[in-house]
Amino acid sequence: GTLEKIRLCLIKKLLPDWEDRRKYHEEFASSTSFHGVHNIVHRQSKARRVLWLLVVAGCLATAVWHICSRFIYYFSWPTTTTMVVQYVEKVKFPAVTFCNLNRFQAHAVSNLKVIFLIWNTVSAILQKFATEDKYSQELNDFLLGNQNFSIKDFTRKNGFYLNSSTLLECDFFGKPCYPQDFEHVFTEYGNCFTFNHNDLSARRVSLSGRGLHLLFDVQQDKFTDEPALGYTDAGITFVVHSPQELPHFDGLGLLTPVGTHAQVAIRQLKSIIQEYPWGECKPDIKLQYHKIYSTNGCLLECKARYIQDWCGCLPFILPGNGTECDLLKFYKCVYPAVYNIEIKGLCTVGTHNSTCPAPCEETDYPTTVTYSNFGGEKAIKYFSTKLKKSSEYIRQNLVRIDIKYHDLSYKITQQQKALTISELLADVGGQLGLFCGASMITIIELLEYIFTNFCWMCIFLLLKAPEMPQWNNPSQNQPMQKGKKRRIQEC
Repeated sequence: GTLEKIRLCLIKKLLPDWEDRRKYHEEFASSTSFHGVHNIVHRQSKARRVLWLLVVAGCLATAVWHICSRFIYYFSWPTTTTMVVQYVEKVKFPAVTFCNLNRFQAHAVSNLKVIFLIWNTVSAILQKFATEDKYSQELNDFLLGNQNFSIKDFTRKNGFYLNSSTLLECDFFGKPCYPQDFEHVFTEYGNCFTFNHNDLSARRVSLSGRGLHLLFDVQQDKFTDEPALGYTDAGITFVVHSPQELPHFDGLGLLTPVGTHAQVAIRQLKSIIQEYPWGECKPDIKLQYHKIYSTNGCLLECKARYIQDWCGCLPFILPGNGTECDLLKFYKCVYPAVYNIEIKGLCTVGTHNSTCPAPCEETDYPTTVTYSNFGGEKAIKYFSTKLKKSSEYIRQNLVRIDIKYHDLSYKITQQQKALTISELLADVGGQLGLFCGASMITIIELLEYIFTNFCWMCIFLLLKAPEMPQWNNPSQNQPMQKGKKRRIQEC
């Protein structure tokens, strides 16, 4: 009974008769904005109808093929790279971190080799050093006899220092600068000092060809290296970096040996990388102890988290607020932990799915360095008289470094989407308009037409559905079958 009522309702109200449906199809073919369809319906000649059918079908197939190719291209996430040179009146001067290649004073301890081995163990966090097994017994004996020894305090006190005796001259755009203008920082070279830290607003360049001029005295008679451990050079190493980033010497440090004048011309290069999947950056990544994101800062924070979890302390050369590791924990826990981090790949750099993906925006300072011998004979005599040192001392200890911008411009290397969503829609609309004369209104018309016919088809299938069998006795089913025959005849 209920199913029969539903069928009667569908017949009377929703399903039009065949003539009305035919008129609906003809009206749609006549009024649709999809070009060519009305020619298929209203042409008198069958040959012309077939011809127009082939034309419309061919144009539709061509449009679909072009649209599919544009979608395939879009989902390959293509990019283009552009480079723009921007000239400005003023440009920010970068930070420069200087280190002495001679890390410790010779008179600091009797067994300086042990101190170098300890520092290798500490600085392995920043740069991988291999400690030879033949020195393990010396390290164990030293650690057992000096349990309160602090390599941090020892390095700060007996490492390279910056004062009026080691920084003989400092000039920034004609104005004198002093050791207090430099900030102390620990690197794999021990004590280092950064000029223009914290991105001071006054450190801006308005003229090319001028910049930072420095004269160092490395004082080889007070500081020494250990040739047996590979430290054979004497001079100043430095790196040019963004003021908001920590110095990163691994593969980037520039070396100026003693008795040399280095002239450094720098350029500013800004790189903008698209987010994944077009590029490899993730714009939502933030660092806890650094103002801006960088792969080096992210790598240091990643190592700090693992080491603090494993060893319960934090090395002083890593960012964080944990308890400082003593020497015994450095040797017994931190050094093996760093090895495990590298072997297991717990802190990775590069792609979007790594621990530290590429930054979305970074600033680099490519450099061009030229070297010459420091001073002529008159200059040697002048400094010999001024410093009251011999000419040989001047040649073996003084280092001059000049850092300046090549010109007042910076380059922007930007990675851009080769095809944006708006351009994709424009391509799709262009293909539909060129081959079919269709637009968004046409698509809505087609969707409405398809939906209407789909509803009619569903109603038709419901009306033709098999009836539910009756499980009553035959005598009761006979009058029902007669009534059913009459309703079928009426239908």
